[in-house]
Amino acid sequence: MKKQIHVALVSLGCPKNLVDSECMLAALAEAGCVVGAPMDSADVIVINTCGFLAAARKESYEVIAEALELKHAGKVRRVVVAGCLSTRDREVVYQHAENVDAVIGVNDRERIVDAVLGEGQFSALESQPRPYGRGSLGDAGRFRLTPPHTAYLRVAEGCSQKCSFCTIPAIRGPLRSKPMEMVLAEARELIADGAKELNIIAQDTTAWGEDLGNNEKLSALLRQLDALDGAEWIRLMYTYPRRFDDELIDTIAGLDHVLPYLDMPLQHISTAVLRRMKRGVTREQTETLLGKLRDRIPGLAIRTSFITGFPGETDAEFQELLNFVWEFQFDAVGVFEYSPESGTPAAEMSPPIPGTIAARRAEAIMAAQREIVEAVNQSLVDDRQPLEVLVDGLDAKGRCVGRYYGQAPDIDGQCVFTEPQPPGEFRSAKVVDFDEYDLIVERTTE
Repeated sequence: MKKQIHVALVSLGCPKNLVDSECMLAALAEAGCVVGAPMDSADVIVINTCGFLAAARKESYEVIAEALELKHAGKVRRVVVAGCLSTRDREVVYQHAENVDAVIGVNDRERIVDAVLGEGQFSALESQPRPYGRGSLGDAGRFRLTPPHTAYLRVAEGCSQKCSFCTIPAIRGPLRSKPMEMVLAEARELIADGAKELNIIAQDTTAWGEDLGNNEKLSALLRQLDALDGAEWIRLMYTYPRRFDDELIDTIAGLDHVLPYLDMPLQHISTAVLRRMKRGVTREQTETLLGKLRDRIPGLAIRTSFITGFPGETDAEFQELLNFVWEFQFDAVGVFEYSPESGTPAAEMSPPIPGTIAARRAEAIMAAQREIVEAVNQSLVDDRQPLEVLVDGLDAKGRCVGRYYGQAPDIDGQCVFTEPQPPGEFRSAKVVDFDEYDLIVERTTE
């Protein structure tokens, strides 16, 4: 009998990358491989890399080096590098990581079986981005890496926005929306597989439908998703302010299962910086939109992210951003120090901001946000109103954890139960304390 190949897959980067990893695992399992092996006991290691920022590339190369050490020690037969880093820096991957056996780009996901089962050096990096439909790859039939009750539903690939700092259009190509029926079919499959929470993702979720030629918008897709049996929570991730119209606001406010939660990366608030970033919005437009969102969507939780140290960012422009964070009181904030990416317009802009200044500015924003979150969490303790919490299970510390609607998986804080609860179930719980970003909750009698 032919020996089965044991494959370890390490998925790095964003949820879009995770979906690609789940699809590759499914293809490998269908080909007869045993998937899910630990790195040190696998025949083949696959690293699905992130190449978006310098820090992400550094992490990718560190994992590649770890895999190659296992190969040099004779514990692993083959090392395969896939994902964004492969597409962005193919030659660098080969030079930096000698003895990598195969490199797979983001547009050649279906070649993963050839890369894993083949012999000798293998490269699949030449395919161009393809639209969905007519036999092209969707994301059905995945080997899911998330807990059964929560899943990511990708509605589009690529991005046509072309922000001056971003490499995504160069790596993943222009916007390609999935046709509505493909999205709905994948959603039904995920629900049938146990998913109660669908986290809607894309590079630019609010752009869904613009390239389909049938005048369909995200609001129409949300109405169809909301009507599916079993979709208890529908969460919008990666929304952008430039395309957020009144119809979408009213749709979110009026649907039963679309959560009052938005992940909306703003990147900055100074109009001058936003123009250099080519974001297509001004401060005034951003504030008008945020005001409408809070006025018309009851209980709305907003997560955002900002970039500090963008070329030319003055002390006054940064202070404008810091003041804005204090004034608006976001529910969650992430901060990235600007990383110059070759091939982007921003990489040629001047004057550059020293990394020490960018880091200091990032810490100032996070210090402000910690105080904001502490006040918000204390108000939840004082309010004592129960929250509906979706139980995720045990975390690395052995605590029973879950999330209320204002907490997205993996990136926001979580709810820590005082007593164990069954994973995948909704529980009514009151907030009794908090630990930095996490809420301590106690189940209430129902």
